[in-house]
Amino acid sequence: MFESLQERLGSILNNLTGRGALSEADVSAALREVRRALIEADVQIDVIRSFVDKIRSKAVGAEVLKSIKPGQMVVKIVHDELVEMLGAEGVPIDLNAPAPVVLMMVGLQGSGKTTTSAKIAKRMTEKQGKKVLMASLDTRRPAAQEQLRQLGEQVHVATLPIIAGQGPVEIARRAVQAAKLGGHDVVILDTAGRTHIDEPLMVEMADIKKAANPHEILLVADSLTGQDAVNLATNFDSRVGITGIVLTRMDGDGRGGAALSMRAVTGKPIKLIGTGEKMEGLEEFYPKRIADRILGMGDIVSLVEKAAEHIDAEKAAAMARKMQSGKFDLDDLGDQLRQMQKMGGMGGIMGMMPGVGKMKDQMAAAGLDDSMFKRQLAIISSMTKAERANPDMLKHSRKKRIAAGSGTDAAEINRLLKMHRGMADMMKAMGGKGKGGGMMRQMMGGLASKMGLGGMGGMGGMPDLSKMDPKQLEALQKQAEAAGLGKGLPGGLPGLGSGGLPGLPGGLKLPGLGGPGGLPGFGKKK
Repeated sequence: MFESLQERLGSILNNLTGRGALSEADVSAALREVRRALIEADVQIDVIRSFVDKIRSKAVGAEVLKSIKPGQMVVKIVHDELVEMLGAEGVPIDLNAPAPVVLMMVGLQGSGKTTTSAKIAKRMTEKQGKKVLMASLDTRRPAAQEQLRQLGEQVHVATLPIIAGQGPVEIARRAVQAAKLGGHDVVILDTAGRTHIDEPLMVEMADIKKAANPHEILLVADSLTGQDAVNLATNFDSRVGITGIVLTRMDGDGRGGAALSMRAVTGKPIKLIGTGEKMEGLEEFYPKRIADRILGMGDIVSLVEKAAEHIDAEKAAAMARKMQSGKFDLDDLGDQLRQMQKMGGMGGIMGMMPGVGKMKDQMAAAGLDDSMFKRQLAIISSMTKAERANPDMLKHSRKKRIAAGSGTDAAEINRLLKMHRGMADMMKAMGGKGKGGGMMRQMMGGLASKMGLGGMGGMGGMPDLSKMDPKQLEALQKQAEAAGLGKGLPGGLPGLGSGGLPGLPGGLKLPGLGGPGGLPGFGKKK
Protein backbone atom coordinates (compact mmCIF):
# COMPACT_ATOMS: atom_id res chain seq x y z
CA MET A 1 0.00 0.00 0.00
CA PHE A 2 1.54 3.31 -1.20
CA GLU A 3 4.96 1.63 -1.52
CA SER A 4 6.18 3.58 -4.56
CA LEU A 5 4.88 6.90 -3.25
CA GLN A 6 6.36 6.23 0.18
CA GLU A 7 9.74 5.53 -1.39
CA ARG A 8 9.71 8.69 -3.51
CA LEU A 9 8.49 11.05 -0.80
CA GLY A 10 10.79 9.48 1.78
CA SER A 11 13.82 10.15 -0.39
CA ILE A 12 12.79 13.77 -1.07
CA LEU A 13 12.01 14.62 2.54
CA ASN A 14 15.09 12.88 3.91
CA ASN A 15 17.21 15.27 1.85
CA LEU A 16 15.54 18.14 3.69
CA THR A 17 15.83 16.71 7.19
CA GLY A 18 19.50 15.88 6.60
CA ARG A 19 20.42 19.57 6.28
CA GLY A 20 21.17 21.95 9.09
CA ALA A 21 19.65 24.95 7.31
CA LEU A 22 17.17 25.44 4.49
CA SER A 23 16.65 28.21 1.99
CA GLU A 24 13.49 29.05 0.09
CA ALA A 25 15.18 27.59 -3.00
CA ASP A 26 15.75 24.29 -1.16
CA VAL A 27 12.07 24.05 -0.28
CA SER A 28 10.98 24.97 -3.82
CA ALA A 29 13.26 22.31 -5.32
CA ALA A 30 11.88 19.70 -2.92
CA LEU A 31 8.29 20.67 -3.74
CA ARG A 32 8.98 20.27 -7.46
CA GLU A 33 10.03 16.69 -6.70
CA VAL A 34 6.95 16.17 -4.52
CA ARG A 35 4.81 17.39 -7.42
CA ARG A 36 6.45 14.88 -9.78
CA ALA A 37 6.00 12.07 -7.26
CA LEU A 38 2.28 12.83 -6.94
CA ILE A 39 1.84 13.01 -10.71
CA GLU A 40 3.47 9.57 -11.01
CA ALA A 41 1.11 8.34 -8.28
CA ASP A 42 -1.80 9.39 -10.57
CA VAL A 43 -3.13 12.02 -8.17
CA GLN A 44 -5.58 14.46 -9.77
CA ILE A 45 -3.69 17.53 -11.04
CA ASP A 46 -5.86 20.15 -9.30
CA VAL A 47 -5.38 18.28 -6.02
CA ILE A 48 -1.62 18.30 -6.53
CA ARG A 49 -1.57 22.02 -7.30
CA SER A 50 -3.59 22.88 -4.19
CA PHE A 51 -1.51 20.53 -2.00
CA VAL A 52 1.84 21.94 -3.12
CA ASP A 53 0.66 25.56 -2.87
CA LYS A 54 -0.53 25.04 0.71
CA ILE A 55 2.78 23.48 1.72
CA ARG A 56 4.78 26.26 0.05
CA SER A 57 2.80 29.01 1.76
CA LYS A 58 3.49 27.46 5.18
CA ALA A 59 7.02 26.17 4.61
CA VAL A 60 8.84 29.22 3.25
CA GLY A 61 8.13 31.50 6.20
CA ALA A 62 10.98 32.78 8.40
CA GLU A 63 9.62 30.84 11.40
CA VAL A 64 10.22 27.55 9.58
CA LEU A 65 13.41 28.30 7.64
CA LYS A 66 15.18 29.78 10.67
CA SER A 67 14.07 27.16 13.15
CA ILE A 68 16.51 24.74 14.78
CA LYS A 69 15.24 21.82 12.68
CA PRO A 70 13.65 23.36 9.56
CA GLY A 71 13.65 20.07 7.64
CA GLN A 72 11.56 18.32 10.25
CA MET A 73 9.14 21.24 10.38
CA VAL A 74 8.67 21.02 6.62
CA VAL A 75 7.99 17.29 6.95
CA LYS A 76 5.41 18.01 9.64
CA ILE A 77 3.70 20.48 7.32
CA VAL A 78 3.64 17.85 4.54
CA HIS A 79 2.22 15.33 6.99
CA ASP A 80 -0.52 17.68 8.21
CA GLU A 81 -1.52 18.60 4.65
CA LEU A 82 -1.65 14.92 3.69
CA VAL A 83 -4.04 14.31 6.59
CA GLU A 84 -6.16 17.26 5.50
CA MET A 85 -6.23 16.02 1.90
CA LEU A 86 -7.34 12.56 3.03
CA GLY A 87 -10.14 13.93 5.21
CA ALA A 88 -8.72 14.89 8.63
CA GLU A 89 -10.82 12.42 10.63
CA GLY A 90 -11.98 8.86 9.95
CA VAL A 91 -15.71 8.62 9.17
CA PRO A 92 -17.27 5.21 9.90
CA ILE A 93 -20.46 3.89 8.33
CA ASP A 94 -23.35 5.69 10.00
CA LEU A 95 -25.81 3.31 11.62
CA ASN A 96 -27.48 6.01 13.69
CA ALA A 97 -30.93 5.66 12.18
CA PRO A 98 -34.12 3.67 12.86
CA ALA A 99 -33.73 -0.03 12.12
CA PRO A 100 -33.36 -1.47 9.63
CA VAL A 101 -30.60 0.87 8.43
CA VAL A 102 -30.39 0.52 4.64
CA LEU A 103 -26.95 0.50 2.99
CA MET A 104 -26.93 0.72 -0.81
CA MET A 105 -23.75 -0.46 -2.55
CA VAL A 106 -23.08 1.08 -5.97
CA GLY A 107 -20.22 0.96 -8.48
CA LEU A 108 -19.02 -0.48 -11.75
CA GLN A 109 -18.93 -4.18 -12.57
CA GLY A 110 -15.79 -5.83 -11.25
CA SER A 111 -15.09 -3.26 -8.55
CA GLY A 112 -15.83 -5.77 -5.78
CA LYS A 113 -19.30 -4.71 -4.62
CA THR A 114 -20.55 -8.20 -3.80
CA THR A 115 -17.42 -9.26 -1.88
CA THR A 116 -17.31 -5.90 -0.10
CA SER A 117 -20.98 -6.27 0.90
CA ALA A 118 -20.17 -9.61 2.55
CA LYS A 119 -17.09 -8.15 4.25
CA ILE A 120 -19.10 -5.27 5.70
CA ALA A 121 -21.83 -7.67 6.85
CA LYS A 122 -19.25 -9.88 8.56
CA ARG A 123 -17.64 -6.89 10.23
CA MET A 124 -20.95 -5.54 11.53
CA THR A 125 -22.06 -8.94 12.76
CA GLU A 126 -18.86 -9.88 14.56
CA LYS A 127 -17.57 -6.52 15.78
CA GLN A 128 -20.75 -4.54 16.32
CA GLY A 129 -23.20 -7.32 17.15
CA LYS A 130 -25.64 -6.28 14.42
CA LYS A 131 -28.19 -8.56 12.78
CA VAL A 132 -27.64 -8.08 9.06
CA LEU A 133 -29.61 -9.07 5.96
CA MET A 134 -28.00 -8.96 2.51
CA ALA A 135 -29.90 -8.79 -0.78
CA SER A 136 -28.59 -9.01 -4.33
CA LEU A 137 -30.29 -6.65 -6.77
CA ASP A 138 -28.10 -7.75 -9.67
CA THR A 139 -30.44 -9.56 -12.04
CA ARG A 140 -28.17 -9.19 -15.08
CA ARG A 141 -24.84 -10.75 -14.18
CA PRO A 142 -25.08 -14.56 -14.31
CA ALA A 143 -25.10 -16.16 -10.85
CA ALA A 144 -24.64 -12.79 -9.10
CA GLN A 145 -27.44 -13.53 -6.64
CA GLU A 146 -26.10 -17.04 -6.03
CA GLN A 147 -22.62 -15.57 -5.36
CA LEU A 148 -23.99 -13.34 -2.59
CA ARG A 149 -25.94 -16.25 -1.12
CA GLN A 150 -22.79 -18.37 -0.92
CA LEU A 151 -20.81 -15.51 0.61
CA GLY A 152 -23.61 -15.08 3.13
CA GLU A 153 -23.24 -18.71 4.17
CA GLN A 154 -19.48 -18.23 4.44
CA VAL A 155 -19.76 -15.25 6.81
CA HIS A 156 -22.91 -16.56 8.57
CA VAL A 157 -25.12 -13.68 7.45
CA ALA A 158 -28.69 -14.09 6.14
CA THR A 159 -29.45 -13.32 2.49
CA LEU A 160 -32.81 -12.54 0.95
CA PRO A 161 -34.30 -15.64 -0.76
CA ILE A 162 -34.04 -15.47 -4.54
CA ILE A 163 -37.34 -15.21 -6.46
CA ALA A 164 -36.95 -15.60 -10.22
CA GLY A 165 -38.35 -12.84 -12.38
CA GLN A 166 -38.26 -10.01 -9.86
CA GLY A 167 -36.62 -6.74 -10.89
CA PRO A 168 -34.08 -4.72 -8.83
CA VAL A 169 -36.59 -2.21 -7.46
CA GLU A 170 -39.03 -4.95 -6.44
CA ILE A 171 -36.21 -6.87 -4.72
CA ALA A 172 -35.13 -3.73 -2.87
CA ARG A 173 -38.64 -3.18 -1.49
CA ARG A 174 -38.93 -6.84 -0.49
CA ALA A 175 -35.52 -6.72 1.24
CA VAL A 176 -36.44 -3.72 3.37
CA GLN A 177 -39.79 -5.29 4.30
CA ALA A 178 -38.13 -8.64 5.15
CA ALA A 179 -35.55 -6.84 7.31
CA LYS A 180 -38.34 -5.10 9.25
CA LEU A 181 -40.26 -8.33 9.78
CA GLY A 182 -37.11 -10.26 10.70
CA GLY A 183 -35.88 -7.75 13.25
CA HIS A 184 -32.67 -7.00 11.35
CA ASP A 185 -30.57 -3.98 12.30
CA VAL A 186 -29.04 -3.49 8.87
CA VAL A 187 -29.97 -4.43 5.29
CA ILE A 188 -27.29 -4.27 2.60
CA LEU A 189 -28.44 -3.85 -1.00
CA ASP A 190 -25.87 -5.13 -3.50
CA THR A 191 -26.80 -3.39 -6.75
CA ALA A 192 -25.85 -4.28 -10.31
CA GLY A 193 -22.92 -2.67 -12.10
CA ARG A 194 -21.87 -2.04 -15.69
CA THR A 195 -18.51 -2.05 -17.42
CA HIS A 196 -18.98 1.73 -17.72
CA ILE A 197 -21.42 4.40 -16.59
CA ASP A 198 -24.51 4.64 -18.80
CA GLU A 199 -27.95 6.18 -18.56
CA PRO A 200 -29.90 2.94 -17.84
CA LEU A 201 -27.56 2.24 -14.89
CA MET A 202 -28.11 5.68 -13.39
CA VAL A 203 -31.87 5.47 -13.86
CA GLU A 204 -31.91 2.08 -12.13
CA MET A 205 -29.83 3.39 -9.20
CA ALA A 206 -32.17 6.39 -8.82
CA ASP A 207 -35.24 4.11 -8.82
CA ILE A 208 -33.72 1.82 -6.18
CA LYS A 209 -32.80 4.83 -4.04
CA LYS A 210 -36.38 6.10 -4.23
CA ALA A 211 -37.85 2.70 -3.33
CA ALA A 212 -35.45 1.76 -0.49
CA ASN A 213 -34.61 5.21 0.94
CA PRO A 214 -31.04 4.17 1.93
CA HIS A 215 -29.34 5.83 4.89
CA GLU A 216 -25.93 5.32 3.28
CA ILE A 217 -25.02 5.01 -0.40
CA LEU A 218 -21.50 3.63 -0.60
CA LEU A 219 -19.54 3.75 -3.83
CA VAL A 220 -17.22 0.75 -4.23
CA ALA A 221 -14.28 1.71 -6.44
CA ASP A 222 -11.08 -0.07 -7.50
CA SER A 223 -8.12 1.95 -6.19
CA LEU A 224 -5.90 0.63 -8.99
CA THR A 225 -7.84 2.68 -11.55
CA GLY A 226 -6.44 5.92 -10.12
CA GLN A 227 -8.02 9.04 -11.59
CA ASP A 228 -10.70 6.94 -13.30
CA ALA A 229 -11.99 6.04 -9.83
CA VAL A 230 -12.17 9.76 -9.00
CA ASN A 231 -14.18 10.49 -12.17
CA LEU A 232 -16.46 7.56 -11.33
CA ALA A 233 -17.14 8.97 -7.86
CA THR A 234 -17.92 12.39 -9.29
CA ASN A 235 -20.42 10.94 -11.78
CA PHE A 236 -22.18 8.71 -9.27
CA ASP A 237 -22.40 11.52 -6.74
CA SER A 238 -23.88 13.97 -9.22
CA ARG A 239 -26.54 11.50 -10.41
CA VAL A 240 -27.34 9.37 -7.37
CA GLY A 241 -25.69 11.10 -4.42
CA ILE A 242 -23.15 9.02 -2.51
CA THR A 243 -22.43 9.34 1.22
CA GLY A 244 -19.06 7.57 1.28
CA ILE A 245 -16.48 5.54 -0.60
CA VAL A 246 -15.00 2.07 -0.19
CA LEU A 247 -11.68 1.64 -2.00
CA THR A 248 -10.91 -1.97 -2.92
CA ARG A 249 -7.56 -3.63 -3.76
CA MET A 250 -5.62 -1.15 -1.67
CA ASP A 251 -3.13 -3.90 -0.82
CA GLY A 252 -2.05 -3.92 -4.47
CA ASP A 253 -2.00 -0.14 -4.91
CA GLY A 254 1.58 1.12 -4.70
CA ARG A 255 0.69 4.54 -6.09
CA GLY A 256 -2.30 5.76 -4.08
CA GLY A 257 -3.68 8.26 -6.59
CA ALA A 258 -7.33 7.36 -5.96
CA ALA A 259 -7.05 7.54 -2.18
CA LEU A 260 -5.23 10.86 -2.30
CA SER A 261 -7.68 12.44 -4.75
CA MET A 262 -11.11 11.08 -3.79
CA ARG A 263 -11.80 13.17 -0.70
CA ALA A 264 -10.42 16.40 -2.14
CA VAL A 265 -12.36 16.14 -5.41
CA THR A 266 -15.71 14.76 -4.23
CA GLY A 267 -15.83 15.99 -0.65
CA LYS A 268 -17.05 12.50 0.28
CA PRO A 269 -15.18 10.51 2.94
CA ILE A 270 -13.36 7.25 2.27
CA LYS A 271 -14.97 5.04 4.91
CA LEU A 272 -13.36 1.64 4.33
CA ILE A 273 -10.49 0.12 2.37
CA GLY A 274 -10.22 -3.42 1.04
CA THR A 275 -6.86 -4.99 1.84
CA GLY A 276 -7.15 -8.53 0.51
CA GLU A 277 -9.46 -11.15 -0.95
CA LYS A 278 -10.23 -12.81 2.38
CA MET A 279 -13.35 -11.80 4.27
CA GLU A 280 -11.16 -10.24 6.99
CA GLY A 281 -9.50 -7.95 4.44
CA LEU A 282 -11.40 -4.78 5.26
CA GLU A 283 -10.17 -1.84 7.36
CA GLU A 284 -11.58 1.45 8.49
CA PHE A 285 -9.93 4.41 6.79
CA TYR A 286 -8.03 6.67 9.18
CA PRO A 287 -6.45 9.64 7.32
CA LYS A 288 -3.78 10.26 9.93
CA ARG A 289 -2.65 6.64 9.99
CA ILE A 290 -2.53 6.53 6.19
CA ALA A 291 -0.45 9.74 6.14
CA ASP A 292 1.90 8.16 8.68
CA ARG A 293 2.36 5.12 6.45
CA ILE A 294 2.97 7.24 3.35
CA LEU A 295 5.75 9.14 5.14
CA GLY A 296 7.32 5.93 6.49
CA MET A 297 6.38 6.67 10.08
CA GLY A 298 4.62 3.36 10.61
CA ASP A 299 1.24 2.78 12.18
CA ILE A 300 1.69 1.49 15.72
CA VAL A 301 -1.98 1.99 16.63
CA SER A 302 -3.26 -0.24 13.81
CA LEU A 303 -0.58 -2.83 14.58
CA VAL A 304 -1.72 -3.07 18.20
CA GLU A 305 -5.37 -3.28 17.10
CA LYS A 306 -4.57 -6.12 14.71
CA ALA A 307 -2.70 -7.98 17.44
CA ALA A 308 -5.51 -7.54 19.94
CA GLU A 309 -8.01 -8.76 17.33
CA HIS A 310 -6.17 -11.88 16.23
CA ILE A 311 -4.26 -13.12 19.28
CA ASP A 312 -6.15 -15.25 21.77
CA ALA A 313 -5.05 -14.32 25.31
CA GLU A 314 -5.62 -17.72 26.93
CA LYS A 315 -3.97 -19.65 24.12
CA ALA A 316 -1.01 -17.27 24.10
CA ALA A 317 -0.57 -17.55 27.88
CA ALA A 318 -0.70 -21.35 27.70
CA MET A 319 1.95 -21.35 25.01
CA ALA A 320 4.10 -18.98 27.05
CA ARG A 321 4.05 -21.52 29.87
CA LYS A 322 5.09 -24.26 27.44
CA MET A 323 7.98 -22.17 26.19
CA GLN A 324 9.05 -21.33 29.72
CA SER A 325 9.35 -25.02 30.51
CA GLY A 326 11.18 -25.72 27.25
CA LYS A 327 8.29 -27.68 25.68
CA PHE A 328 7.85 -25.46 22.64
CA ASP A 329 7.55 -27.84 19.66
CA LEU A 330 7.08 -27.43 15.91
CA ASP A 331 3.27 -27.59 16.19
CA ASP A 332 3.53 -24.49 18.38
CA LEU A 333 5.83 -22.82 15.87
CA GLY A 334 3.27 -23.53 13.15
CA ASP A 335 0.60 -21.85 15.27
CA GLN A 336 2.81 -18.75 15.53
CA LEU A 337 3.34 -18.63 11.77
CA ARG A 338 -0.39 -18.89 11.15
CA GLN A 339 -1.00 -16.19 13.75
CA MET A 340 1.33 -13.82 11.93
CA GLN A 341 -0.42 -14.61 8.66
CA LYS A 342 -3.75 -13.57 10.22
CA MET A 343 -2.18 -10.25 11.24
CA GLY A 344 -1.25 -9.52 7.63
CA GLY A 345 1.91 -11.53 7.24
CA MET A 346 5.44 -10.22 7.41
CA GLY A 347 4.69 -7.45 4.92
CA GLY A 348 1.60 -6.29 6.78
CA ILE A 349 3.26 -6.28 10.20
CA MET A 350 6.59 -4.79 9.19
CA GLY A 351 4.83 -2.20 7.02
CA MET A 352 3.31 -0.73 10.19
CA MET A 353 6.67 -0.41 11.94
CA PRO A 354 8.35 3.00 11.80
CA GLY A 355 11.23 3.25 9.33
CA VAL A 356 10.79 -0.21 7.86
CA GLY A 357 9.73 1.04 4.43
CA LYS A 358 13.33 1.97 3.70
CA MET A 359 14.44 -1.61 4.27
CA LYS A 360 12.35 -3.12 1.47
CA ASP A 361 15.35 -4.08 -0.66
CA GLN A 362 17.24 -5.57 2.28
CA MET A 363 14.23 -7.62 3.35
CA ALA A 364 13.58 -8.80 -0.22
CA ALA A 365 17.21 -9.83 -0.67
CA ALA A 366 17.05 -11.81 2.56
CA GLY A 367 13.89 -13.62 1.43
CA LEU A 368 11.95 -12.17 4.37
CA ASP A 369 8.47 -12.22 2.87
CA ASP A 370 5.13 -13.97 3.16
CA SER A 371 6.12 -16.77 0.79
CA MET A 372 8.61 -17.81 3.44
CA PHE A 373 5.71 -18.48 5.85
CA LYS A 374 4.03 -20.74 3.32
CA ARG A 375 7.22 -22.74 2.77
CA GLN A 376 7.80 -23.10 6.51
CA LEU A 377 4.23 -24.23 7.11
CA ALA A 378 4.57 -26.70 4.24
CA ILE A 379 7.70 -28.11 5.91
CA ILE A 380 5.94 -28.50 9.26
CA SER A 381 2.87 -30.06 7.61
CA SER A 382 5.09 -32.62 5.86
CA MET A 383 6.38 -33.95 9.19
CA THR A 384 4.81 -36.70 11.22
CA LYS A 385 3.22 -35.92 14.58
CA ALA A 386 6.20 -37.51 16.34
CA GLU A 387 8.67 -35.42 14.34
CA ARG A 388 6.86 -32.19 15.15
CA ALA A 389 6.88 -33.06 18.84
CA ASN A 390 10.56 -34.08 18.83
CA PRO A 391 12.60 -32.24 16.18
CA ASP A 392 15.83 -33.91 17.38
CA MET A 393 14.81 -37.10 15.60
CA LEU A 394 15.03 -35.37 12.21
CA LYS A 395 18.08 -36.94 10.59
CA HIS A 396 19.17 -36.88 6.94
CA SER A 397 16.72 -39.46 5.57
CA ARG A 398 13.73 -37.83 7.29
CA LYS A 399 14.74 -34.37 6.06
CA LYS A 400 15.01 -35.72 2.53
CA ARG A 401 11.46 -37.06 2.74
CA ILE A 402 10.12 -33.81 4.24
CA ALA A 403 11.89 -31.71 1.57
CA ALA A 404 10.28 -33.79 -1.17
CA GLY A 405 6.86 -33.49 0.44
CA SER A 406 7.07 -29.72 1.01
CA GLY A 407 8.82 -28.72 -2.21
CA THR A 408 11.78 -27.27 -0.31
CA ASP A 409 15.32 -28.42 0.43
CA ALA A 410 17.36 -29.61 3.40
CA ALA A 411 18.97 -26.20 3.88
CA GLU A 412 15.58 -24.55 4.39
CA ILE A 413 14.54 -27.27 6.81
CA ASN A 414 17.75 -26.70 8.77
CA ARG A 415 17.09 -22.95 8.94
CA LEU A 416 13.58 -23.61 10.26
CA LEU A 417 14.92 -25.96 12.92
CA LYS A 418 17.60 -23.45 13.91
CA MET A 419 14.98 -20.74 14.28
CA HIS A 420 12.84 -23.05 16.42
CA ARG A 421 15.74 -23.92 18.72
CA GLY A 422 16.70 -20.27 19.09
CA MET A 423 13.17 -19.24 20.01
CA ALA A 424 12.74 -22.07 22.52
CA ASP A 425 16.13 -21.45 24.15
CA MET A 426 15.61 -17.71 24.37
CA MET A 427 12.18 -17.95 25.95
CA LYS A 428 13.36 -20.56 28.44
CA ALA A 429 16.33 -18.40 29.37
CA MET A 430 14.08 -15.37 29.82
CA GLY A 431 11.84 -17.33 32.16
CA GLY A 432 8.76 -16.77 30.02
CA LYS A 433 8.76 -13.02 30.51
CA GLY A 434 6.07 -11.19 28.64
CA LYS A 435 3.51 -14.02 28.81
CA GLY A 436 1.29 -13.97 25.75
CA GLY A 437 3.14 -11.07 24.18
CA GLY A 438 6.33 -13.10 24.20
CA MET A 439 4.98 -15.27 21.44
CA MET A 440 4.84 -12.60 18.80
CA ARG A 441 8.06 -10.87 19.75
CA GLN A 442 9.98 -14.16 19.70
CA MET A 443 8.37 -14.93 16.38
CA MET A 444 9.55 -11.62 14.93
CA GLY A 445 12.98 -11.95 16.46
CA GLY A 446 13.41 -15.55 15.42
CA LEU A 447 12.48 -14.81 11.83
CA ALA A 448 14.87 -11.87 11.62
CA SER A 449 17.66 -13.85 13.28
CA LYS A 450 17.03 -16.74 10.91
CA MET A 451 17.58 -14.43 7.96
CA GLY A 452 20.93 -13.32 9.41
CA LEU A 453 20.06 -9.64 9.51
CA GLY A 454 22.32 -8.61 12.36
CA GLY A 455 22.05 -8.08 16.10
CA MET A 456 20.75 -5.31 18.28
CA GLY A 457 21.60 -4.35 21.79
CA GLY A 458 19.86 -2.38 24.50
CA MET A 459 16.85 -3.46 26.44
CA GLY A 460 14.53 -0.61 25.53
CA GLY A 461 11.40 -0.19 27.56
CA MET A 462 8.11 0.01 25.75
CA PRO A 463 4.93 0.13 27.86
CA ASP A 464 2.33 -2.61 27.66
CA LEU A 465 0.43 -1.52 24.56
CA SER A 466 -2.58 -3.71 25.32
CA LYS A 467 -3.26 -1.71 28.49
CA MET A 468 -3.20 1.64 26.71
CA ASP A 469 -6.42 3.36 25.68
CA PRO A 470 -6.81 4.91 22.19
CA LYS A 471 -5.71 8.36 23.38
CA GLN A 472 -2.53 6.94 24.86
CA LEU A 473 -1.83 5.04 21.65
CA GLU A 474 -2.34 8.19 19.62
CA ALA A 475 0.05 9.99 21.99
CA LEU A 476 2.60 7.26 21.36
CA GLN A 477 2.26 7.84 17.63
CA LYS A 478 2.80 11.57 18.18
CA GLN A 479 5.99 10.74 20.04
CA ALA A 480 7.11 8.89 16.95
CA GLU A 481 6.50 11.99 14.87
CA ALA A 482 8.38 14.21 17.28
CA ALA A 483 11.31 11.81 17.32
CA GLY A 484 12.23 12.30 13.69
CA LEU A 485 9.64 12.56 10.97
CA GLY A 486 10.64 10.85 7.76
CA LYS A 487 13.99 9.69 9.11
CA GLY A 488 13.10 6.31 10.49
CA LEU A 489 12.97 7.59 14.05
CA PRO A 490 16.71 7.87 14.80
CA GLY A 491 17.49 7.01 18.38
CA GLY A 492 14.17 5.38 19.04
CA LEU A 493 10.97 6.71 20.51
CA PRO A 494 11.65 9.17 23.32
CA GLY A 495 10.72 7.99 26.77
CA LEU A 496 10.80 4.35 25.73
CA GLY A 497 14.37 3.57 26.69
CA SER A 498 17.59 3.78 24.74
CA GLY A 499 16.55 1.04 22.39
CA GLY A 500 13.32 2.66 21.21
CA LEU A 501 10.75 0.09 20.17
CA PRO A 502 12.14 -3.15 21.58
CA GLY A 503 11.34 -6.08 19.51
CA LEU A 504 13.57 -7.86 17.06
CA PRO A 505 16.16 -9.70 19.17
CA GLY A 506 19.23 -10.47 17.12
CA GLY A 507 17.36 -9.19 14.11
CA LEU A 508 16.62 -6.39 11.73
CA LYS A 509 18.69 -3.25 12.19
CA LEU A 510 15.77 -0.87 12.13
CA PRO A 511 16.42 2.77 13.02
CA GLY A 512 14.72 3.40 16.34
CA LEU A 513 14.11 -0.26 17.06
CA GLY A 514 16.25 -2.31 19.34
CA GLY A 515 16.72 -4.72 22.16
CA PRO A 516 15.24 -8.10 22.92
CA GLY A 517 11.69 -8.34 23.97
CA GLY A 518 9.38 -7.53 21.09
CA LEU A 519 6.22 -5.49 21.17
CA PRO A 520 4.88 -6.63 24.57
CA GLY A 521 1.29 -6.90 25.60
CA PHE A 522 -0.07 -8.44 22.40
CA GLY A 523 -1.56 -11.38 24.25
CA LYS A 524 -4.66 -9.68 25.52
CA LYS A 525 -7.90 -9.31 23.66
CA LYS A 526 -10.00 -6.18 23.84
